[in-house]
Amino acid sequence: MRLVMTEPVEKMERPYARRWWALLVLCLSLLIIVMANTALTVAAPDMTKDLGLSSADLQWVIDGYTVPYAALMLLLGAIGDKYSRRGALVLGLLVFGAGAVFGYLAGSAATVIAARAVMGVGAALIMPATLSLLAATFPRAERAKAITLWTATAGLAIAAGPVVAGALLRDHGWSSTFLINVPIAAVALVAAFVLVPPSKAGHHDRIDYVGGLLSVLWTGALVYMIIQGPHFGWGAKAVTAAVIAGAGLVAFVLWELRHPRPILDVRRFANRRFAGSNLAVALFFLAVFGAFYFLTQHLQFVLGYDALQTGVRMLPLAGAVFVGSALTGWLTPRVGMKWTVSAGMVLGTVALALLTRVDAGSTYGDFLAPLIILGLAIGLALSPCTDAIMGAFPESELGVGGAVNDTSLELGGSLGIAILGSLLATSYGNHLGDATTGSKLPPSALDTAQDSVGAGYAVAQGIADKAHQVAAQAAHASSPQQAAQLKQQAGELAAGARQMADAVGSSFSDAVAHTSLVGAVVLGVGTVLVALLLPRRATAAQAAQVKEAEKEPADTSAR
Repeated sequence: MRLVMTEPVEKMERPYARRWWALLVLCLSLLIIVMANTALTVAAPDMTKDLGLSSADLQWVIDGYTVPYAALMLLLGAIGDKYSRRGALVLGLLVFGAGAVFGYLAGSAATVIAARAVMGVGAALIMPATLSLLAATFPRAERAKAITLWTATAGLAIAAGPVVAGALLRDHGWSSTFLINVPIAAVALVAAFVLVPPSKAGHHDRIDYVGGLLSVLWTGALVYMIIQGPHFGWGAKAVTAAVIAGAGLVAFVLWELRHPRPILDVRRFANRRFAGSNLAVALFFLAVFGAFYFLTQHLQFVLGYDALQTGVRMLPLAGAVFVGSALTGWLTPRVGMKWTVSAGMVLGTVALALLTRVDAGSTYGDFLAPLIILGLAIGLALSPCTDAIMGAFPESELGVGGAVNDTSLELGGSLGIAILGSLLATSYGNHLGDATTGSKLPPSALDTAQDSVGAGYAVAQGIADKAHQVAAQAAHASSPQQAAQLKQQAGELAAGARQMADAVGSSFSDAVAHTSLVGAVVLGVGTVLVALLLPRRATAAQAAQVKEAEKEPADTSAR
């Protein structure tokens, strides 16, 4: 057995014998990319307190990862195709791990944001490389099964990030959550050389760097606009980003249509199967990331679970993803991807619709069914879409194919957090303003409480602390009359604190229900569009691929 795998997969006459071990390496690499975001959601409160982050700081700590990640994937995927897909994976793991260590050592908002941006660059190298290596390493008969396991890994990471981060936060600071990724990246890095065969396009023309840079420009500007506008207002920055994104997209499309060797042949979007799959991925992650954003906050702030308890309560989603993935592996070859994907999107819409029933009296039990249904939906819908997207690209453009799939995913997730997150914040602030009408709460305290659910509970806690201070003063009062007055004041403050906490909880619950309704409508309309776009029957070539997928390869040994 070779210590380092040196034979390129393109030169193997038979399927690579250790391809399932190679898939494990690719799944580990995917795991850290997703965990980098989901772990941060439970570490954010501690980070905010320790660094004194403003809401804008916290938003860019989260999204500083997203902008380079989404913007660079297409160009870096093409570079990986030409020079080395495994090399792109290895370099990405090194950059990602270095960014994670930088984040662990960071001591200010600016350095944390910079560390997250470095990790985003690493993720932009890793993500398309995992899919391109998967497609290159597995024969077409097994590719759908491998992609199903790849997708299930993403579902596992959604729940695993909060669990591992929550366990660390019990005894360590928020910076320790950055280190979650380092040992996994190190293992994946070594295993990539041992188990993943090198791969690159058998023939690849000069890279269309102009098209690649235009894709970086319009995608980066679009993601920036998505983040900046809904959260910080449609001022000069957001409007400028919107103009750049629009102009950059037009220039990109025109350039690609005229270029003899485009980095991305945009004519592929005229194919209904390809366009429908990309739309499904984007809409699905809009719903999933948006729901995850407010579910973790509700579990932590309203229901009072700590970080570890919150992560454990998200595990049913991960389990359901695996069940859904197993179902789609059995269903898709029999009924076709149109029905499997549509069924998954319908289930996602149902999960969001169930969340519209959330109110001030809701317990974790009210969230369990939506979590399970959402996990089943992810497992059913996403792997057929990813398989269809990757199947639309020739061997020489597998990295670009992976980048297109992942860009759709990331744009959808960014839209979900930005749009549904902004709607959640607005709805919460409005409900809290109505709930506290007529109270003696100072306007400045109300403005603070309306900023976020965490700030609302902090205001309530501040009032409670003041009540304790006044009660302590009453115990040392100089006269019975003064003691009685202080006790009365303390009682009023304590009652006000309870009312404020109740108002914050009920307002946020109402906001979750309202936001879920909007998300359900968006995903429901998207389900209809995707069902209309996806062809009812596969083409002759696609039908042949399905028949081939149902056969086991005759010889699975490597040369």
